[in-house]
Amino acid sequence: MTSPKHVARPPVHMIDTQADALSDLALRTEDRNPEVSALLLEEITRAKTHVAAKIPDDVVTMHARVEFVDESRGLPHIVELVWPGEADFAAGRLSVLTPTGAGLIGLREGGSILWPDREGRERRLTIVKVTQPDPMLGRPGL
Repeated sequence: MTSPKHVARPPVHMIDTQADALSDLALRTEDRNPEVSALLLEEITRAKTHVAAKIPDDVVTMHARVEFVDESRGLPHIVELVWPGEADFAAGRLSVLTPTGAGLIGLREGGSILWPDREGRERRLTIVKVTQPDPMLGRPGL
């Protein structure tokens, strides 16, 4: 799995505290998952960070519900982007330490990114809708 080098990537936005936690996570797991860790660190490095209260509502953050389309397959997906210990594919909770999860974090509605999958093939992921977590529950609203 390699990072696309010839295609300009869209802007990325992150909550400052999440960017710090994601950096720590990527560094702690780089020996077990070097490709995804490197991709995630690249995205964190180029991200514009915001305090949580100022992050635009249409940005994919941790625990946001994300509707996106994998353009290579034409398939829509709806997932909640979560930390690795919270991942549950059957329940629609996608770890940020998967190739797709690392590609979604920080994107905005309407944005798309050319991103490698587990086999190294590039796929275009397009964000259709982002629903932020309910501040009372810490989970996306329905």
